[in-house]
Amino acid sequence: MKKIFLTIFVLVVSLQLSAQSKTGTIDTEFVLSKMPELTKVQEDLKAYNKKLEDELKVKVEGYQAKVKDYQDNVASFTEPMKKTKQEEILAMESDIAKFRQNGSQLVQLEQNKLLQPLYTKIGKALEEIAKAESYTQVFTITSSGLAYIDPNYDLTRKVMTKLGIKIEEGK
Repeated sequence: MKKIFLTIFVLVVSLQLSAQSKTGTIDTEFVLSKMPELTKVQEDLKAYNKKLEDELKVKVEGYQAKVKDYQDNVASFTEPMKKTKQEEILAMESDIAKFRQNGSQLVQLEQNKLLQPLYTKIGKALEEIAKAESYTQVFTITSSGLAYIDPNYDLTRKVMTKLGIKIEEGK
């Protein structure tokens, strides 16, 4: 009798444990690429990039003017004036080099800032679907390295529908 009870108990517990865990997947990059708000983000990022390019152009033009002035008037400068002008030119070169190095990082930071609200929106829609359908875990397809994904548990389409994004057939 104890063996039968123990067997039934183990069976019930194992069924409950397997019923408690439901795993799904989502392709957040695909959802993001279909969001209409992405166009605005891309435009804003392009404008930010143009602003940085314009700043760099001003710095380079200032540098070139300073070098030309130095070359045109070097004969009339005293040694201390030459040294001061050379230091100014070297400082400007250094400033331009730093600005170029930091430019890509600044663009990346701006991109992250602009995309964060979209990822938050995707996350909230995903959270609502996951709670409503009792998912305990959802993996991101693009960064999870999953070897197999059952399409029945992919929440990408549901999140897109919840966000009002039109789903093209064949995707």
